[in-house]
Amino acid sequence: MADEINRLSINHREVKEMSGNKKPFHVLPGLFMSLIVMMAVSMTARAGEEKESSQEYLDSLNVGVAVLLDSSADENTENAMNSSTENGMEVTDVEVDKKETVDDILMAYNSATEVQVTEKTITDSLDTRKTGAKEEKDSDLVMADVQYTLNVRAKASEDSEKVGVLYKDCGGRILERKDGWTKLRSGDLVGWASDEYLLFDEAAESMADEVGNLIVTIETDALRIRKEPNTEADIYALIAQDDELDVIEVLDDDWISVKYNNETGYVSAEFVNLDFHIDEGETIASIKAREKAEEEAKAKLTANQGAVVVGADDTRLLAALIYCEAGNQGYEGQLAVGATVMNRVRSGAYPNTIYSVIYASGQFTPALNGKVARIYGGNIPESCMAAARESINGATNIGTATHFRRVGAHDGIVIGDHVFW
Repeated sequence: MADEINRLSINHREVKEMSGNKKPFHVLPGLFMSLIVMMAVSMTARAGEEKESSQEYLDSLNVGVAVLLDSSADENTENAMNSSTENGMEVTDVEVDKKETVDDILMAYNSATEVQVTEKTITDSLDTRKTGAKEEKDSDLVMADVQYTLNVRAKASEDSEKVGVLYKDCGGRILERKDGWTKLRSGDLVGWASDEYLLFDEAAESMADEVGNLIVTIETDALRIRKEPNTEADIYALIAQDDELDVIEVLDDDWISVKYNNETGYVSAEFVNLDFHIDEGETIASIKAREKAEEEAKAKLTANQGAVVVGADDTRLLAALIYCEAGNQGYEGQLAVGATVMNRVRSGAYPNTIYSVIYASGQFTPALNGKVARIYGGNIPESCMAAARESINGATNIGTATHFRRVGAHDGIVIGDHVFW
């Protein structure tokens, strides 16, 4: 400021020289105005610098107090508070000792600046920061902790209407919590469940990691499933948009291995959406619709196919095959094997006698290796005889299926150890 005044100073000689002018003091008002303007600019700049410095100090102070109040902060974090760089600007913080109190820090700060900061200002700021950090860490994931099912209700009360169920290993997202109840969303199901049967936070995340699985959803009109992870490999099939496949492994940025008909296939990562899937609950409406569909499907599967006239030998031959293929299965499994043979007899695509179907080339291994013949001449369990008689008379629990294999070999109707299609 002194330099500015010196530059504008007018010595006596200069004034005297100017006195030759008829109005020597006409220039003085302009000089004084210039002096006042420059003083004002200088004071404004200084105030701005002090304000900026005060704000930087306050910011550093907040960081220091955060360390002081946060018992989880380690020594490395505490030491790093003394000097850091933010947005390219070095920020020097107040050196903080854990033994200092908020009052100590306030005294140091208020003595260094004309801006007075209260304890409430700092603690409110820190509470906001800590609350925000906690909310970021808190997970909204919730998992059912039950062996079978958990009722979900319209309100937070055991007397409230049941709106759906969560099954074992199902999960959802927390919407609200109160009085020992949690409002959650799981698929289309929204309602309240008792906290007693739910897992939260780390426990929920741990269960989700254990029971959940990665899936890919097709995002193009049709996508090739290849036998190797390259564009020259053979193709298993084409799958349509929005179809989902279970992921085996994410190989790299280009390929993902997936499960397809009990084989390992490969899809291009470019055309799929990768997501983590957890089983979801069911609404009461969806449960009723599913049960109705299952009843209709069962009725179709068990509709009598019509009796076939055969002799006693054919009945015994079929019973022998049933024993060889499903003697260790329950009655439903034995009936399914008998129905498979009789569906072939009726189909028109196979020979039209029991004997010809059983002994057709490459069909039933026990018939080809002589085991059926040995059983035919021995004792056949009554359950196998009953299954043979029922299937001959048109009974079925597999609809019109004409094939079966061990479970896992094909998609279809699973009964016992076999899948039928």
